[in-house]
Amino acid sequence: MRSLVARSLAILCAIAALSYLLPDRIAGQTLVVPMTGRRVRDIETAQLFHTLLHDFFLEDDATTYVQTGDIPAMWLRDSSAQTIPYIRYQAAYPALRARFAGVIERNARNVLTDPYANALDADYHVWERKWEVDSPAWPVILAWIYWHLTADRTVFTPDLHRALQTIVSTYRCEERHRTCSRYRYPYRVYTNDAYAAGTGMIWGGFRPSDDPVQYRFNIPQNAMAVVALRDVVRLALDGYGDATLANQAGALGARVQIGVERYGRYFDMRRHAWMYAYETDGYGRYNLMDDANIPNLTTLPYIDWCSAFDPTYLATRRFTLSKDNPFFFSGRYAEGLGSPHTPYGYVWPLGIIGRALTATSSAEVAAAITTLAETDGEDGLIHESFYPNGYWRYTRPEFGWANALGAELLFRSLAGDSATQFAWNGPIEPFERRSRTPTLVPMLVQIENAAELNATLGRLLHVTGGAMPHAPK
Repeated sequence: MRSLVARSLAILCAIAALSYLLPDRIAGQTLVVPMTGRRVRDIETAQLFHTLLHDFFLEDDATTYVQTGDIPAMWLRDSSAQTIPYIRYQAAYPALRARFAGVIERNARNVLTDPYANALDADYHVWERKWEVDSPAWPVILAWIYWHLTADRTVFTPDLHRALQTIVSTYRCEERHRTCSRYRYPYRVYTNDAYAAGTGMIWGGFRPSDDPVQYRFNIPQNAMAVVALRDVVRLALDGYGDATLANQAGALGARVQIGVERYGRYFDMRRHAWMYAYETDGYGRYNLMDDANIPNLTTLPYIDWCSAFDPTYLATRRFTLSKDNPFFFSGRYAEGLGSPHTPYGYVWPLGIIGRALTATSSAEVAAAITTLAETDGEDGLIHESFYPNGYWRYTRPEFGWANALGAELLFRSLAGDSATQFAWNGPIEPFERRSRTPTLVPMLVQIENAAELNATLGRLLHVTGGAMPHAPK
């Protein structure tokens, strides 16, 4: 049965890849998206490739600059997250490989420019120098995913090798921040600077939201660093035969993992269960919250830290998606995770998407997609955040990361795509299987949707000649 489905999918995808040449494919195509209450909505398939066509720019040095939607800067995190959902299409359209490899090379050079910078502009000038533990992890994970799916050895450039070495050495230094690091942020940030040395975890200055940490060890960021360090091991060996780098990354990853397990968990007396804390100082003080920006506690299965059925994760999820979390908000039109980065009470679509990607029921996925469909912009693009009692009040009209991750959600729930593997050899938590996002339509419809998405991308690439625009100066 599986082989028959695979052959059918291959045939339909092949037909779709060629069908963009037909005149009737010039018209916009749609997918029927199931919503709650037996409602449906048509979504333009071209909209799902918006960030791939509008936020990726070719640079004079043959790298790919990825702008984070409406802000003219390239975040290491956002640019990698904006790329990952589309790598699955390189098999049908190999011309995309140069675009994706260009992102990897650009971020390698970004890291070499300043390993503490979280965002740079098109001229490699530092846009922001906020040390966020997850920032250098994202380009590593992107490189691993690309190599894993393409086996394209051209990605193993000298710059990527030096960047991997720099990332590992920077992590090792920040593990011993008090005695090693010279990192200073140029103005006062309000955070609790007391922390225990020797936890094995990596010291951080800022969260994935770009806000300062309350306590120096952010657990989701450290969990993602473990995932990236596992990937460094594979990249170092496969790409460069560098056993020294692989050993350093493997040993550091093991120490950070032990630190997360030992210091990053909190026993919830109310729920009588262990759960992960958002931050800790290593002395037993915890920040119990979750933020919409990824990595967060809610999306630990998405980044391959654990399974969506892990008991500690499930207890954590019950907390993060409840009123006990000070940044979980609800209103007339939506409920979901917010962030200190935006007005208090605002809900982030990114948090709604992350919840759906780690859900275990189709009902929860459908509810998330319904909220997204009812609160997006008139052009179908996704905001950074919005007021849940009045979604027309929002921050940022176009958030590239949310647009790409929203496409990922529909690729999985409507076209049956599997979750992209972030960690080499599977989830970091041992003996756990990888999770799969529930689908909303029957298998035959999934196959038809997959074919339509392939056709749409082929048509868009045909119209543009496969070329990327140059970044505005």
